[in-house]
Amino acid sequence: MNRLILAVLLLVLPAPAWAGRKVTVAQLEEMLRSMQQEKRADSDAADALKQLELSEQLTRASMAALLPLASGPYSTQQIYVLEALGASLAPPASDLPSTPPPDAAMQKAVLTRAEAYVARNYRQLPAFTATRTTLRFQDNMEAVAASSGVVGSAKEASAGTAFSKPASFIHYINSSASPVTFEHGAEKLPQEKDKTPWGANRMIALQSPDPDLEMVFREAQQAGAIQWLRWELINGKAAAVFSFTVPRNQSKLELKICCFPKIIQTGVARFYTSATARSLGGEDASAGGGGVSGNYQTNTEWHDYKTTAPYHGELFIDPETGIVLRMITRAELKPGEVVHQVDTRIDYGPVKLGRTLVIAPVRTYVNTVVVPSGESGSGIYTTRCTLFTSEFTEYQPGGAGAK
Repeated sequence: MNRLILAVLLLVLPAPAWAGRKVTVAQLEEMLRSMQQEKRADSDAADALKQLELSEQLTRASMAALLPLASGPYSTQQIYVLEALGASLAPPASDLPSTPPPDAAMQKAVLTRAEAYVARNYRQLPAFTATRTTLRFQDNMEAVAASSGVVGSAKEASAGTAFSKPASFIHYINSSASPVTFEHGAEKLPQEKDKTPWGANRMIALQSPDPDLEMVFREAQQAGAIQWLRWELINGKAAAVFSFTVPRNQSKLELKICCFPKIIQTGVARFYTSATARSLGGEDASAGGGGVSGNYQTNTEWHDYKTTAPYHGELFIDPETGIVLRMITRAELKPGEVVHQVDTRIDYGPVKLGRTLVIAPVRTYVNTVVVPSGESGSGIYTTRCTLFTSEFTEYQPGGAGAK
């Protein structure tokens, strides 16, 4: 009964910004079932979902069960938003293995296998290319439409129904498909310069590569801060989850995000009194007694945000083989910076490179919060949440560094 009351309250409350009432995955499912039984309109169901924030991770298995309960494309979109927002959270306790934690010797053995895998297998991957298809979700401001002619090196990819509409809640903006090259398992930035006017088009661009598994694992080891966290099921099999922290003086995690404005006053203002009105303000100003005249133009320059950030996160390891199945990094950023949050989750899985089966990135989630106006140091400013969910397909051997 309490859950039903919660669902009703969520339906009648006005829609706030994206951060809303926290619910569990079970409560989300109950709410969706209730709205389906009541035959709620898709827009009404979406309005209710906009007010939610999950306290648990919405796994792909749970998501597959929930999508048939959605009323239409708008509510389906909000389920994808909830998945992306909670990508780095722990799943519901009922989905976690009940296996007791391993003893210290077993934990050390798992980490030793992972160290060997990263150095001898993942680091030795041949160069390859893939196609990355990315969905962008964003709040606060409507982005420039693709039809405006503002385009970059990526091409538009079909994502079904066009959900986008101006609103303050997180909503679907666009999707794009672009080629990406990997060398030794690490993403390489394209050589061609991106000419898209990021920032001016009310969107940000992540211009640093995804965190490199080999670098993160090495820095976590050197920091001596790898700790047992829990067991978790990945693809139906128990994975050992370890947490870690890397301080600033040992971090090489580079962040580069484009772009943030810097407004420059280029005009000239001349203030005058009644005595100087004629000489400074002109003939028309002489009768006014005082005022200001001149050219009040301003100029906006766009700048990248760059830093090397400390970070913490988790490693998800197959205890038998040492294969890293997932990696989460959370940059630790200062409140006064224009970038407040960059959380990245990378899922790894088997893919075919020609006739060879290798473990490579298959999916990423990036959750960002920035100050689009570039005024984080001021007393009042607005933030914008942008979510990026990417899938990798069309893996091919070779790449920029292939010989």
